[in-house]
Amino acid sequence: MKIVIKIGTSTLTYQNGCVNIRRIESLCKTVSDLMNAGNQVILVSSGAIGMGVGKLNLKSRPQDIAGKQAAAAVGQCELMYIYDKEFGAHNRTVAQLLLTAPDLKSADRHEKFEATVTRLLEYGVLPIINENDTVATEEIEFGDNDTLAALVAEGVKADLLILLSDIDGLYTSDPHTNADAELIGEVHEINSEIEALCGGAGSGLGTGGMVTKIRAAKIATAAGCDMIIANGAYPELLYKIADGEAVGTKFHKAKE
Repeated sequence: MKIVIKIGTSTLTYQNGCVNIRRIESLCKTVSDLMNAGNQVILVSSGAIGMGVGKLNLKSRPQDIAGKQAAAAVGQCELMYIYDKEFGAHNRTVAQLLLTAPDLKSADRHEKFEATVTRLLEYGVLPIINENDTVATEEIEFGDNDTLAALVAEGVKADLLILLSDIDGLYTSDPHTNADAELIGEVHEINSEIEALCGGAGSGLGTGGMVTKIRAAKIATAAGCDMIIANGAYPELLYKIADGEAVGTKFHKAKE
């Protein structure tokens, strides 16, 4: 099975931007094991700005573009160093791909991107993709890696897209403010009622929220790819997902 896994900033770091070592170790071990089982995995990883905030000992995420891009430049080095070290401990080689919007919008660039990812997978390499935050202001100002992950899943014809976030899935209302909110296990159609359940942005260090996840679900399911939102605090859930067990919220691919 070809799986695209999007890792949110909240999964990789603590609220202060410092690396969540225990969680990253568990994540890398689990992903490596999924690959050992014969799955092809592609990671779309947030966290560059968040890790940069921690590495630079900043009190909070910068609000200006230059500050965010500077934090991203520092954090991207830290992010890939950690991934290389942790996956290397499980005999897995990683590759870094930094994309900007034109890379996916241009037919020629998109074709080359797909060819590169395909070759990396053939080599048994784990591609790790992120928006090139140091030069692309679109992601930092308006966009997100949820949408990027969906576009990647569409481009490589993935079977499954998993969005690991700081929430268990899509709820009937905001579970942070309503104790009676119920988890929605399956979504077969993204209609106006589903869209109405979306809230605002996510954690203070990230740019995502449920709005971007629903947008990603539209892209992925239309491309024939199932999508699951799950809690990144428990990377071991990836085993259950790979085995077909019910975890988080599953958005079913569009029927042919």
